[in-house]
Amino acid sequence: MCTVTYMPKNNGDFIFTSNRDEEPSRNTLLPEFYVVDDVAYLYPKDERAGGTWIALSEHERLVCLLNGAYEAHEIKGPYAYSRGLVVKQILEAENAKWAIEDIDLEGVEPFTLIVIDWSFMPICIELIWDGVKKDIRILSHSAKIWSSSTLYDKEIKKERQQWFEDFRKEQESVSQEAVLGFHNNDTLGTPEISIKMKRSYVETTSITSIEKNGDHVVMHYFDLLTGEQKSVDLFSYRAQLSVNE
Repeated sequence: MCTVTYMPKNNGDFIFTSNRDEEPSRNTLLPEFYVVDDVAYLYPKDERAGGTWIALSEHERLVCLLNGAYEAHEIKGPYAYSRGLVVKQILEAENAKWAIEDIDLEGVEPFTLIVIDWSFMPICIELIWDGVKKDIRILSHSAKIWSSSTLYDKEIKKERQQWFEDFRKEQESVSQEAVLGFHNNDTLGTPEISIKMKRSYVETTSITSIEKNGDHVVMHYFDLLTGEQKSVDLFSYRAQLSVNE
C-alpha cells in the first residue's frame, strides 16, 4: 500500500499496480471473492486485521489505500476505526463520489485513497485525509505514481516521480510486463527507497496489478516472500454464477 502507479490505455482501459511495503511477518491471504448483499468483491486479505488495501467490485470499481496524507504524521491512536474500513465503505457504496463526500472520518488516521469507477463514465477520484480535512480531487486520465508519505519524504517522492517519468519515456506502449518490471525494480536509488524497497523492519512483500481490457478486469497478485502467484478475472464470478444456474 505504499507505491502505486496508474497507467491509462485506450477506451477507458488501464493498468493499476500497488506495491505493499509491510512488516515481513504480516501475512496476507491470496485474492478471493467475498460476497456482501449478493455483490462480489475481489481482494487479497490482511490475515491479522481482516481488511485490505486494494479491492475490486463487480459493480466496476477499484479502491486502493495508501498510508498517510501529504507528509509523515505522528501516530495518535487509538483511532476511531481502521482505514481499511474506508476501503470497504467506498467499495460498497452506490455512488463513490457521494460516499467520499459524505463519509465521516473524524478520529481516523491520515490516508490517501484512490478510486477508479467505470460503471458509467470512467472517473478517477483521489481522497486525501490529513486528520482534519478532506481533499477530494477528480483526476485526469493520465499516468501517475503515488508514494506513501509515511515512508517517503517530499524529496524522495520527487526522485521516484522522475524514475517513473524515465520509465514511461522508455515505453512505446503500455504493457503489463513492463509495469511489473518497474514495480519489481530494486536497483533505483538505495534499497531503502527503491520501488521494490527493503529496510530492516519493512519491505515490499507483494505486488498487486489490475489490468482492465474491455470487459475483462484481471487482478494479478504476486507474494514476493513465498513466491505464490494468483490471477483472477473479476467477471469470472459472473460466469460461475451463469454455469451454476
